[in-house]
Amino acid sequence: MRPIGLIGGMSWESTAVYYRLPNERARERFGGLHSAEILLWSVDFARIERMQADGDWARAGEELAAIARRLEAAGAGCTNTMHKVAGEVAGAVRVPLVHIADATAAAVRHAGCKRPLLLATRYTMEQDFYRGRLTELGVETAIPPEPARSEVHSVIYEELCRGQVRPGSRARYVAAIEDAARAGADGVILGCTEIGLLIGPGDTDLPLFDTTALHADAILEAAITPLS
Repeated sequence: MRPIGLIGGMSWESTAVYYRLPNERARERFGGLHSAEILLWSVDFARIERMQADGDWARAGEELAAIARRLEAAGAGCTNTMHKVAGEVAGAVRVPLVHIADATAAAVRHAGCKRPLLLATRYTMEQDFYRGRLTELGVETAIPPEPARSEVHSVIYEELCRGQVRPGSRARYVAAIEDAARAGADGVILGCTEIGLLIGPGDTDLPLFDTTALHADAILEAAITPLS
């Protein structure tokens, strides 16, 4: 098993899940006392969030690419990061970057879903770096209309990234899912790693795609697959 490099801290609540899941998968896969070899660099999210809000994605990409190079120098084999700047990070290192949208698209196609609802930050829902990659991989997504889209975004930053899980916010997310189902959505992509802290399979009858769990599986698989 090659070491896994994780760029975390966005937010640290979801990073804790990213640390736990590959270790659980390694134990399930190999048994005994086996766990994943992980190098984790956790950033100060307040600094990254300011870059997001200012639209300074170039600077964010430079910072995360520099971290990726440090992880690679320490022996890391994969990197998870803010996928808006995945291209910059992938271009900064020679080891493979495991893209979260690839793992998500594979699961959605396997389930036979044609038009899942995407719940995520406003950046992910509205910009092309994530939805466009899903489209290239054969998955067309729906997103909530306003004002539900703004509510989904604000719950992530103002509550979930601060460790707050509120029943009222769960109810608003469920309402957005139900509205989308009536409009033809046939699945739900939890497209922000914190949303799995709020929404689970018991909240909807639609197939639910927790991108954090899917990504963790893909990361471990990459770590144990021989390089060509």
